[in-house]
Amino acid sequence: MLVSWHFRYRNSIMDRIDPRARWIFSFAFLISATLFWNARFLIFFFLTAIVWYTFGRTTWKETRRGWMLISFMLFTMIVLNTIITGGGAGGVVPPGGVKVWPDGFTLPLVNWHIRFGLTIERLWFAICQLLRLGSISMIFVLFPYTMDSRAYGATFKGLGLPDRLAYAMELAFRYIPTLARDLSVTLDAQKARGYELEKVKGGLFSKIVRIAPLLVPVTMNAIVASEDVANAMDLRCFGQAKRTWLYKLTYHWWDYLLITLSVLILIGSLVAVYGFKLGSFWVPGFFYQLFT
Repeated sequence: MLVSWHFRYRNSIMDRIDPRARWIFSFAFLISATLFWNARFLIFFFLTAIVWYTFGRTTWKETRRGWMLISFMLFTMIVLNTIITGGGAGGVVPPGGVKVWPDGFTLPLVNWHIRFGLTIERLWFAICQLLRLGSISMIFVLFPYTMDSRAYGATFKGLGLPDRLAYAMELAFRYIPTLARDLSVTLDAQKARGYELEKVKGGLFSKIVRIAPLLVPVTMNAIVASEDVANAMDLRCFGQAKRTWLYKLTYHWWDYLLITLSVLILIGSLVAVYGFKLGSFWVPGFFYQLFT
């Protein structure tokens, strides 16, 4: 399977938490983490995310494809943008700074001299980016694996969204694994007919070129299925009256505790950033000593 987004009951702490409380905590965590560029606070969020991630009791085999995609995005945003080009830090890192590699280097044979715009401040900014984005990723990557797809509609409705938008969110989360399954079935069928995909020369780009034609039937099937769902909803007068949900949600005392904790984290972050000005970018002294 290209995407293994399969919910499985694990008898974990995450399974006992109401999905609405989980989303409230996740959004509060997201807003709070994005307020800070101070590594001392980002380390707190990172450790909190690690504890939260362990509550899901997911395995590497289940989540490895998701983490591979996240790692690629982090590599692009942090390594290529910040470390190599020195960009992506506008308005956060003060201009100038102490360069890590002031002289650059010269490529042999072609005699090209390459200079990096990397400074100690930008390198520390990259570490802060990794802490922030890694924390947020650990919080949200659990949802496809630890939340029943049947609960999305009732969850978003319980959070105050209209019926149409809540059901649209549920369909989106439910049909992404379906699309991945259809593509995997199509790939297996083509392999059985001798269509070579594994031993293709030219690397990743060549494989993408070989897979691209197979996306057409998968996309057409998805369009037909969506039209069938839309027609079925119209025949049942969806959106004309108040909707009930088959999946029932109930708050427990630990859900209220989690919501309270979420509100406290959000309020505390707002006070720390806008009241005490503690969220600004900061480079510790020992980090300068490592490069001097």
